[in-house]
Amino acid sequence: MHKQGEIRVLALGLIKDGDRIFLSEGHDPVKQQTFYRVMGGGVDFGEHSYDALKREFQEEIQAELTNIKYITCIESIFQFNGKPGHELIQLYQCDFVDPKFYQLESLVFAEGKRQKTAIWLPLDRFKSGELRLVPENFLAYYEN
Repeated sequence: MHKQGEIRVLALGLIKDGDRIFLSEGHDPVKQQTFYRVMGGGVDFGEHSYDALKREFQEEIQAELTNIKYITCIESIFQFNGKPGHELIQLYQCDFVDPKFYQLESLVFAEGKRQKTAIWLPLDRFKSGELRLVPENFLAYYEN
C-alpha cells in the first residue's frame, strides 16, 4: 500500500475483445460499492511504465502481453475506503499473447494478500451506467 499524501504511478493495460473489456473487480467497503478498473499495477522507482505493465500482468495472472501501445497519462484524484487517493496512470492498449485468456469468463488472482477477480464484461454495461468503471473518464478510451 502507498502512504497517505503520496502520488502513486500506475501502468494499466486496456484489453478489448470485440465489445468486451478485461477488468479487475474492486469493492469500496465504505461506499458499499463495487467498481471495475483496467488491470496493471504500480511502477517501481527506476522502472519504465512499459516494463511495469508487462511485469504486473505476469505476476498477477501469468499473462504475456503483445501489441503494447502507449495511449495517454490520466490523473485520478479520488476517495477509496474513506481515504483520499491520487494516481498518475500510464495507460497502454495491449493484447494477450495466449488465446486462452480470451476464452475465460473470469479469473481469480492474488494481489498481495487480497483475492481479486479479473473478468470480461460488455462495454455496454458501463455505457448504460449499470456498472462503474474507475476512473470514470476511462470509457472515452474504449471508443477508439
